Amino acid sequence: MAEVESVDARTGNVRALVGVETSPQQVDAICLLAHEAFRKLHKRDRSWRAKLIRGMADSLAARREDIVAIADAETGLGADRIDGELTRTCFQLRMFAGVVEEGSFVEAIIDHSGDTAMGPRPDLRRMLVPIGPVAVFGASNFPLAFSVPGGDTAAALAAGCTVVVKAHESHPDTSRLCHAAMQEAAERLGAPKGTIGIVYGRPAGSQLVQHPSVSAVGFTGSVQGGRALMALIEQRTQPIPFYGELGSVNPLVVSEGAAAERAEEIGRGLASSVTLGAGQFCTKPGVAFVPSGADGDRVVSAAAEVIESQPGTVMLNAGITKSFAQGVNTLIRQHVVRRVASGQMDGVAEDIPVAQLLEVHLDELTEGMVEECFGPIAIVVRYDGGAHLLAAIDKLPHSLTATLHTAADLTDVDESLRVALESRCGRLVYNGFPTGVAVSWAQNHGGGWPASNSLHTSVGATAVRRFQRPLAWQNAPQEVLPVELRDETTDIIRRIDGTLQVPAVIAQLAQPDPREGT
Repeated sequence: MAEVESVDARTGNVRALVGVETSPQQVDAICLLAHEAFRKLHKRDRSWRAKLIRGMADSLAARREDIVAIADAETGLGADRIDGELTRTCFQLRMFAGVVEEGSFVEAIIDHSGDTAMGPRPDLRRMLVPIGPVAVFGASNFPLAFSVPGGDTAAALAAGCTVVVKAHESHPDTSRLCHAAMQEAAERLGAPKGTIGIVYGRPAGSQLVQHPSVSAVGFTGSVQGGRALMALIEQRTQPIPFYGELGSVNPLVVSEGAAAERAEEIGRGLASSVTLGAGQFCTKPGVAFVPSGADGDRVVSAAAEVIESQPGTVMLNAGITKSFAQGVNTLIRQHVVRRVASGQMDGVAEDIPVAQLLEVHLDELTEGMVEECFGPIAIVVRYDGGAHLLAAIDKLPHSLTATLHTAADLTDVDESLRVALESRCGRLVYNGFPTGVAVSWAQNHGGGWPASNSLHTSVGATAVRRFQRPLAWQNAPQEVLPVELRDETTDIIRRIDGTLQVPAVIAQLAQPDPREGT
């Protein structure tokens, strides 16, 4: 089997050998172990599951120094960014522990037996139950928050599923260390062996999604990668759900009134959002609609000033760097997009990318210009009026986010534009920028294709629903029912005989102190 190398993102040199790619025999054994562990997890109550998830957060936090150092070396994202991402990851795990304790995520419903207008009704009880072992694919741009200990893993564990993670090639050593920390917590708390597993190498990833023990797949990555996994899943005898968070252009619209009121503020904020993390955020605004005229010129000038001050930045890996360069070249040469500003080239190696701000008029906009270009780049599209703009919005691909900058009184934006943006995104941001994704109960991180192929979020408390399925019991004895459906249970919200029953006291969720995990 091929060796698994940990590469320093800044030098391109191999910094460590993590091991070898997982063999077909090993993948099979890991998946079977996850399947057996899943059967045993059903015997554990929600309180224990919450303790397990919190224990994993504690174990990761205890290894903060090593995790930050290794992840920074493998990604080049900077120690401060990685440190903050680890805090977010621990916060996310603890929040899901609270979701488990609060209990409403199981959606418990009881219809007692009795006479109805349709005749006698049997005793029916329904709730959401875990779907089975989940395959999770780590993302290149978030070595923690969307990788081994990330949101997919946290949501699957909260649902009661076991997890097998396919480590990303960009940060295998980070993945190894995070898995070891979580595995140590699982062993300490007596979790079944196989509760969380890990595999390395693309062949192992392909085998993983086709293994009969795997019941669902969570993926964050490119449209191309998502399509490849979907094709493999379609070859299975038994189909399973694939939850992919894929490509997104995330349009940003600046109204005429907003440009008049605060052009410089919007321009600077746009450029900062585009260049954050070298533009390697799935929520980066890739296309910005700015009005023609003097006020729009001020927006573009302010954005250009920030772009021109940015030094070249190391990207996550050589493949992403090459794709970014090809994308910029295609836009400028093939699609004839005008360059407004570039980052600083002085003292920067030729293979280090710099930020780019491009511009076209809306009449020149083509389908090829509104495809995601992963990296520090955005296209400014100048428009001449509301109707002109609305026609273009209706042709955009679906995105994770859309952003709308308006005048203070909102009267400068037609309702039809707001409706058009709402129909093409999973999160509509007003007078801000979309690159921050808060981990909360109300968050939604998804959208229509190609942003996602799912109707569910991959961030926030309701992400757990991806890894659950409904199950009803008819005339079942109390002792065989899940605790959540037994008559004596009073600690969770339930709908009983059509009426929502809320306990007098429900333990406060789960909203962990943001300072936890530091």
